[in-house]
Amino acid sequence: MPRVALLQISSDASEAPQDRIERVLGMLDETLPQADLAVLPELWISGAFDLPLARAVAAPLDSPVIERIAAMAAAARTWVHAGSYAERLPDGRTFNTAVLIGPDGGIIATYRKRHLFGFATGERTLMSSGDALVVAETPLGPTGLATCYDLRFPEMFRDLVDAGAETFLLSSGWPTPRIEHWRVLARARAIEDLAWVVACNGVGSHADITLGGHSIVVDPQGAVIAEAGDEETVLFADIEPARSPQWREAFPALGDRR
Repeated sequence: MPRVALLQISSDASEAPQDRIERVLGMLDETLPQADLAVLPELWISGAFDLPLARAVAAPLDSPVIERIAAMAAAARTWVHAGSYAERLPDGRTFNTAVLIGPDGGIIATYRKRHLFGFATGERTLMSSGDALVVAETPLGPTGLATCYDLRFPEMFRDLVDAGAETFLLSSGWPTPRIEHWRVLARARAIEDLAWVVACNGVGSHADITLGGHSIVVDPQGAVIAEAGDEETVLFADIEPARSPQWREAFPALGDRR
């Protein structure tokens, strides 16, 4: 039974990004021997809401940070979802990109966030939107990737189901005032899609926003298997990938879609 580790990282304005990188990579190094797959939050280097800083620290996917995480994954023979990362392209565009690294240190998949948060004045003013759906084979079974605000769009998760997903793996920077939405929506996506939801949120305050934590693992029937509080921590949970196809067979609601 694969074990996941959700690193609920604090991205606080009081800590410089380079200091945070060193601290978090130390936490990750200690955690990897205890897990089959480790997950980091959305834009943890800059903080999910400090978009000017995210643009300032943006880098290609072959950056030193990703290379170091890849080397750690290979050394531990463990999967790592490196959270989302401000990916800068040669043409100057920046994407909010999730990076999934395999146990050989290779990048298995990348997912550029499709739904950008902040309406007319937020993320879309500084980031470009992705358009691809991503499903990758992981120790959790066929796994669909999503990021934060995507959680509010059930049609995307149904599209991931149609692409074969039985687990949803999500990194986030979800704020405290709407943390109950986070908890309800994570369970809703699990229940309606008969799928696992593994969702890692951040904590800490930056750009006048406080992130709400409550990283969560929900099984395909909507039961909360593990949930963190609102402080920096590492949340562990054991996943039974076979439970999604088993429940879909026992309760074939997806076959009644019209």
